[in-house]
Amino acid sequence: MVRVAIVILDTSGRVVLWSPAAEEMLGWPSEVLVGRAVDELIPDPDQAQRTRSALQETLRRGSWHGFTEIADRDGLPVEVEARLSLLVDGDGAPYVQAALTEAAALRAVERDLAVRDALFEQSPLGIAVLDTDLRYTAVNRTLADMNGLPAEEHIGRTTGETLPERSADEITAVQRQVLATGEPVIDVTLASPATAGSGYRSISYSRMTDRSGRVLGISGTVMDVTERYRAVAKVEGARRRLSLLNEFGSRVGDLLDASMIAQELAGAVVPRLADYAGVILLQAVAHGDDLPRHGHDRHTSLLQLGVAAIQHSPAVETMLRHGARITFEEDSVFGRVLRSGVPEMLSGGNGPEELSFPGDPKVEAARELGVHSRLVVPLRARGIVIGLLVVSRAGYREGFDRDDLAFTVELADRAGSSLDNARLYARERTAALTLQRTLLPQQVPQPPGVEVAYRYVPGSSGTEVGGDWFDVIPLPGERTALVVGDVMGHGLRAAATMGRLRTAVRVLAALDLPPEVVLRHVHELADDLAQGPDEALLATCVYAVFDPARRSLTVTKAGHIPPVLVVPGAGAEPPAPAARCPAAPAGSSTCPPARRSASAGCRSSPSRCGSRTAACSPCAPTGWWSPGTRTWTWDWGG
Repeated sequence: MVRVAIVILDTSGRVVLWSPAAEEMLGWPSEVLVGRAVDELIPDPDQAQRTRSALQETLRRGSWHGFTEIADRDGLPVEVEARLSLLVDGDGAPYVQAALTEAAALRAVERDLAVRDALFEQSPLGIAVLDTDLRYTAVNRTLADMNGLPAEEHIGRTTGETLPERSADEITAVQRQVLATGEPVIDVTLASPATAGSGYRSISYSRMTDRSGRVLGISGTVMDVTERYRAVAKVEGARRRLSLLNEFGSRVGDLLDASMIAQELAGAVVPRLADYAGVILLQAVAHGDDLPRHGHDRHTSLLQLGVAAIQHSPAVETMLRHGARITFEEDSVFGRVLRSGVPEMLSGGNGPEELSFPGDPKVEAARELGVHSRLVVPLRARGIVIGLLVVSRAGYREGFDRDDLAFTVELADRAGSSLDNARLYARERTAALTLQRTLLPQQVPQPPGVEVAYRYVPGSSGTEVGGDWFDVIPLPGERTALVVGDVMGHGLRAAATMGRLRTAVRVLAALDLPPEVVLRHVHELADDLAQGPDEALLATCVYAVFDPARRSLTVTKAGHIPPVLVVPGAGAEPPAPAARCPAAPAGSSTCPPARRSASAGCRSSPSRCGSRTAACSPCAPTGWWSPGTRTWTWDWGG
C-alpha cells in the first residue's frame, strides 16, 4: 500500500498544515513543524536549495514534480516523491500543496505493476477480468488472439457478445456460477469456439473481492489444451482398440468356419472403427482348398463373406453385397494390395474411381454414401494374401489416421490366422468325410429274413468327422452279422482307423467265429493299430448275429452302448444284463414263456427279474444273458 502525505506551505516555504499521514511517514508531530520552514527538514544544502527553487517554480507555473530527501524525527533521510501544486484560498492568498510519497514504496508498486502487466500481456494463458455484470474490463492479447477479436473490442461486452452462441452459453453458465457462489472453477474443458477453429480449451474462473468483501467481479484464465486433449484421446483410443482386439480374439477363437469369422471381423470394426466394412476372401479359403502358389491377378476369384454397415439402404447393398463374387483390375488399389500385401490408406484427394474400374456401381454407391476415407488391408496367412479387409468412413466422421491403419493391420493379421485355421479344418474335414464315406458300405445287402434300414447323421453341422461305422455281413447258413462301432477321436486319423477296424471285423466274421471271439481278436489287434506306445487306441463295437433258421439274435458288445430291443406294441428298452428270473437256469437270465392267451394279440405276463420287471409274452422274444461270453441272445421261438 502506498501512503500519500499532504503538507501545505505558504509562499515562504513555512509549514501551514502537516497531515496525520505526514506525521506517520516521518514521525514529526504537527505541533512541532507548523510554522517552521520545510527546508529545515532537508539536511543536504544542495537539496534544500533545489526545494526552495521548486517552491518558486510552483508559484510561477502552478506545479512541480521531483524527488528529494527529508529527515525523519530520528534524523534518517527518507527519499520521497514530491508533487507540488498551487492553491489559492478564498481571499486570493496563494499556497503550495505538497503530496509526498515514499519513493521505496512507490518503486515497489511500480515494480509489481510492471510484473503484472508483463504477466498479463505476455502470458501464454488467456486472461480476462469481468465486472459484476460479467462484462470485460480487461483482456490480454493471448485471449484476444484466441477469440479472434481485438482486445479493445472485448471491453464493455459480455462473452455472449464476443463468441458464437453455443460456446458462449457454456462459458457464461460457468461465469454466473462462480460470481454467485464464490466457488472457483478450475480446469473445465470445453470445445473451442467455431471462430477459433477446431480444438479444446481449459477455462478457470474465480471471484474477486476487495478488503471489505465487496464483490468486484471475476477473473479467468483460458488455456488451449487441444494437444493435451488429443493425447488423452489417443491413449483412450489405444485402450479401446486393445479391448476390441481382445474381444475379437475371444469371439473367433473357437470358430472354424471362414464365413462366420469374416462376418465377426466386419462386425467388430463397425461402428467403433468405421462406418462400413467388407471382408473379401479367396474362394480357396472359403472352400477349404489349397492356397494358390502364383500371384493374384484380375482372374483371381474372390467372395465377399463379411459385411457390416451403420445403415441399410440400396446403396449399401450395392457396395456391400454378401456372397458376391468379385474380381479386381490389377491396377486398382485392391489389385495392388492383393499383389503386394502392403496396406493402403485413401482419403481426401484420392477419388473413388481409383478404387476400381470406371463406371463400377460400387464406386457410385460409395460416392452416394459420402465415403471419404478408406483403408484397404491385406488378410495374410503363411506369407500369402488370402483376402482383403476394406473399411470406410463417411459423412462428418474424421478420416483415418496412421494409428487407425496400424490397428487395422494388426486386427487383419489376427483374422488371417483364424481364417487359415478354418481353411485347414475345412480341408481336413472334407478329406475325412470323403474317406469315411468311401470306407462305409456303399450298398447294404438285404439278407433273407432281415430288413436292414440305416441312417448316418452327424451330431450337428459343426461336429467333426469321427470314426463311427456300421456294417452288414452275410454269414454261412443265411445268417447275418450286424456291426456298429466307434473309434474315439475326430478327423482323418479316426476315419482311417475306423476303416482298418471295419476290415478286421469283416475278415474275422468271414471265418464264422462266435461273436465274442470276433471281438476278442479285434481287441488284440487294437494294440497294433495304436499310433504309439503312449497313445492308446480307444474304440467300441457291438457285434450281432441273426440266425433266421433258429429265429435268434446273439449280441456281443465291447465298451459300446447296449442295443435297444423294440417289441411291437410294447415300446422299446435296452436289455438288463444283470437281470435274472428266479426260475432261470444258472448262467442265464431267461424268462420262462408265459402261457398263451386265448384272445387275439399279445398280452404281457410280468414276472419279477431281480430289481426290474421283464415282460414275457408269446409275442415277445425270450432273452438271456451269458456272463462268460458277455452276450445277449433273444429267441423268438418256433
